[in-house]
Amino acid sequence: MFSYKHAAAILHTSFAQELADIEAALLAFKLTKEIIGAPGGNESQVPKMLSGYLRPKGWQETRIQGDLLVRMQRYAEEVTSDGKTRKIKLPADDPRRIENFIDGHKIDYVKGRVAFDLEWNSKDQTFDRDLYAMRAFHDTGLISAGVMLTRGLSFAPVLEKIPQLDKSGNVVKASVKAKYGASTTWMGKLLYRLNAGRHGACPILAFGIKPSVIIETP
Repeated sequence: MFSYKHAAAILHTSFAQELADIEAALLAFKLTKEIIGAPGGNESQVPKMLSGYLRPKGWQETRIQGDLLVRMQRYAEEVTSDGKTRKIKLPADDPRRIENFIDGHKIDYVKGRVAFDLEWNSKDQTFDRDLYAMRAFHDTGLISAGVMLTRGLSFAPVLEKIPQLDKSGNVVKASVKAKYGASTTWMGKLLYRLNAGRHGACPILAFGIKPSVIIETP
């Protein structure tokens, strides 16, 4: 777990219920080798499991869109009778509206003033989109903190021991590691973006998925 801008303290003290929902979802979250080894990293199955925990508790996909209203105030200078210079406020220009200044920023799970996002196995540039979205939500006053979940630092070695499967469940490669490469979404790619401040002023709590979530197929 990694906390940026006091995210853990903010969630613990001000958003206890939202944090409890996330904790319960993470404790219930389990994977099998079949899910991990399925074609394409099975990108749809993993989010579906989290949605099954969070949607019934009120966590909803949320998108924001907004216009920017710009006002320009002009001033002139005049010399007074005693030789001093003073500023004169001129009539304000008509406001200018920039439509769709904020457009398309979406977060998978939002409840109250807390946002939560999962990145299981996408291109690592997806983190830039997610952090920019959380930053936009925070800058506009819609959320107070964000939480992110991705593969943890200790997960990579386990992938070498999990076979890659085809759609029928047959083994096609001895290891699925190639599908979860260094340029996909995992904690190492997230942390350097957080350390670079790409989340802006938005507090972020980052969780890494550990190998301990892997269970035997029932």
